[in-house]
Parts: sequence; structure tokens; C-alpha cells
Amino acid sequence: MAKKIMTPEEKLQSLGIELSHVRPAVGNYVSHVRVGHFIFTSGQGVDQYHGKVGRELTLEEGYKASHQSMVNLLNVLKDELGELSKIKRIVKILGFVNSTEDFTDQPKVINGASDLLVEVFGEKGKHGRSAVGMAQLPNNTAIEIEMIVEVEE
Repeated sequence: MAKKIMTPEEKLQSLGIELSHVRPAVGNYVSHVRVGHFIFTSGQGVDQYHGKVGRELTLEEGYKASHQSMVNLLNVLKDELGELSKIKRIVKILGFVNSTEDFTDQPKVINGASDLLVEVFGEKGKHGRSAVGMAQLPNNTAIEIEMIVEVEE
């Protein structure tokens, strides 16, 4: 008997993650722009984690914030595409970490997003990435991530 291939939504559900609404923009911009076969998202922060990683937040909390930011981005993609199986490849993510001057584990924080993408999309989820520390992020959010995705259509 052939093994059933799970859709990205089914994989998310098996992880206990339910996609919901797209967070509203807090300025004069849109959540994403589609150009041909590519979607460029705006940065997505999080509502649950605020403060600097390395002071108010631990590395583990930063990892969870990064994971949540990626869920927020997947909400944007699901809203645009209808189904996440239309994603051909995750091309790149850019992760900003609100961190103290001496905190140097930004890549470990952004692994929260990268690990989720690979878990949900497998090889299609492996991507180029930058992880950088920031002096401050809007609304004191712990994390902000943007991404570029190639789609099938």
C-alpha cells in the first residue's frame, strides 16, 4: 500500500498548528506582493513575545517567537494561495532579532522558523537565510521575519 503524502496543511495540523487570519498591517503597506511566480512578504512580527533576546527573553523564547512569526507568514501565504501545496520552493527568509549588543546567537533564534519550514515542506522548505540582530523592532516585538517564495502557478 502506498504511503499517503501529507499536504502542508495536514503536516501543520499534525504539529498542532492551526492557520488563522492574516495580522493587519500597521502602516501604509500590504502583507505581500506577488510578482510572476514569486511572493515577497512583508515582515511579520509576533504578538506574544516582546523585549530583547538576551535580556527579557531567553534563546528558547526567541526560538518560539521565530516559530510563531513563521506561522504568521504561512497565514499570509495560505490567504494568497488558498492551499500551501502550491508552494514550489521556499527561496529565502530574512530574520531580524531584537537582541542585546552582546547576544550573538541570532541564527539559533531564526532556526525556529527554518525548522518549521523544513518540517512542513521537506526539501522544498530548505532555503537561503540571513539572521541579524537589531537594536530595536517595531512595538518592541522580539522578532520579525520576511520571506521570498516561489509558487507553481
